[in-house]
Amino acid sequence: MGSTMASVQGQEVITCDLCVKPVQQFCNSCQVGLCEDCINKHVKSLKSMKHDIVPFTKRTVQLVFPQCTSHSHQRCEAHCQQCNVPVCIKCLTGPNHRGHEFDDMVDIIVRKKEEIDRENEEIELIISKNSALDTDVENNLSVSVVHFADIEKQATDQRKQWHLEVDNIFNKMESLIQSLKDHHFTTLQLCQAKLRSQNSSMIQAVQENKEILKSNKVSDVNNYQSKLKEYRNIPQIPDLPLPSLQTNTVQGRELSIELGEYKATLTQTSLSSLTDEVSFLSVKELLEEAKLIATIPTNITNLYKVVCVGSDKAWVNCEDSVLTCVDMSGSVVGTVTTTCKSYPFEITVTSQGELVYSDVKSKTVNIVRDGKTETLITIPVGWFPGGLCCTRSGDILVTLHTANYKQCKIVRYQGQGVTQEIEKDEHGDPIYQGGEYTVYVVENNNRDIVAADQNAEVVVAVNRKGKVVFRYNKEPPGAMFKFSPRQIVTDSTGHIIVVDGNNECLHVLSQNGQLLRCVDNCPLDVPDGLSVDSEGRLWVGCYNSGQIKVIQYKN
Repeated sequence: MGSTMASVQGQEVITCDLCVKPVQQFCNSCQVGLCEDCINKHVKSLKSMKHDIVPFTKRTVQLVFPQCTSHSHQRCEAHCQQCNVPVCIKCLTGPNHRGHEFDDMVDIIVRKKEEIDRENEEIELIISKNSALDTDVENNLSVSVVHFADIEKQATDQRKQWHLEVDNIFNKMESLIQSLKDHHFTTLQLCQAKLRSQNSSMIQAVQENKEILKSNKVSDVNNYQSKLKEYRNIPQIPDLPLPSLQTNTVQGRELSIELGEYKATLTQTSLSSLTDEVSFLSVKELLEEAKLIATIPTNITNLYKVVCVGSDKAWVNCEDSVLTCVDMSGSVVGTVTTTCKSYPFEITVTSQGELVYSDVKSKTVNIVRDGKTETLITIPVGWFPGGLCCTRSGDILVTLHTANYKQCKIVRYQGQGVTQEIEKDEHGDPIYQGGEYTVYVVENNNRDIVAADQNAEVVVAVNRKGKVVFRYNKEPPGAMFKFSPRQIVTDSTGHIIVVDGNNECLHVLSQNGQLLRCVDNCPLDVPDGLSVDSEGRLWVGCYNSGQIKVIQYKN
């Protein structure tokens, strides 16, 4: 019975199911409590049904059978096996069900409730197992934090004993540790998230099942769909071996350091030899020939920017104010209407996957949180924002241009505060050339800031102090046009990948600006957008066709 209990002067009063007056009568047929005024209202609302109205004190608790859709005044107390539908007494002898076998609805409900009860017991056991596994993952994460902190400290201590000329080796080492650490933590946290998500879903299912078990409505029980098979697939904790850092230091003779498959040794050798070794290791990771993994249709004309989220989604933009998130099949899985009223504007994502975009008109850099836009940075008067990069440390690099396009600089922001400005080299000359094209920017694993300056047709890298490290402007082998850099990214091992719009290919550079590979065997129709996903694959946006080409370029 569903009547409400109210307290009047210390006594509980049962109220009518249709209003707030005290209950006086009860409909045994429909299992509802009624006051005198609501009896006619109830009967008229279900006038095709028979109603057994009795005083509330003489009520009987029973199942509420559904109304027959074929015969008025009849309730379905049986279930036709052949037709798999509820039927009434008249249906049993009617032409539609003559000769069919039937089950008593009461027996069906009893069996289903027993099945639900058994299933709840098993789900609760799975919840207990999942909770135990979650604790194990939490312990693994705690151990991993301490372990990785320890080997990072070891790497830092050893670095002090090596000569300054082998800095590239430790840049490689830090990049590899970070890559292993990111993979280790991401894998464990993903497992933990799956466990917690499944537990949350199962707890909710158990609660819903308990409500069904309390229900005396046939439709509630009869419509029950089991999820037990899905819940039995418990995520397994991945077996992730923790790497160890091996070192050997013999002053004046040999210095060596080893992490996993990476090993570096210094035995009174020259800097050029060490540079060659690091470059060899970098080239070794690349495929001899890149592979086109997928072509994603976005149905967007003038596709401008691509920014990956995880391994299977990316935000894209074109010449309007709407940003679109697509998956590997090209299906739209999310949209955001920005504040931008003019083109172009830049987009990127934070390490937490939050969308960030620049608005040239309002001179702001904005972030999208829970579907709402918040202003992160207000650009100073006389400048407007261009390229964006969210660093691992949480800073934001913004390329700023003057309104007349004659000046360009890269500014590092922490919140609204400026912590670094990169504009001129040690000779006082501009590092970036003014012009109408956006200067794209990215931070590498070794903290170099690498920019693609299409105005000067060059890729230029500066170190963390803003000193120029290298400039790159080579045409690919057999090229017919000048090098024209567009979007630029770096991967987990420190490679620099830049789009060459004129020659419709990609240049893969080492951290020190050496050309390692040219990806020109995959058809790229006016490539512009470029991003790298969590699996290390490149997503290349083709401006004219609106397609995204997913390319595997390294082992």
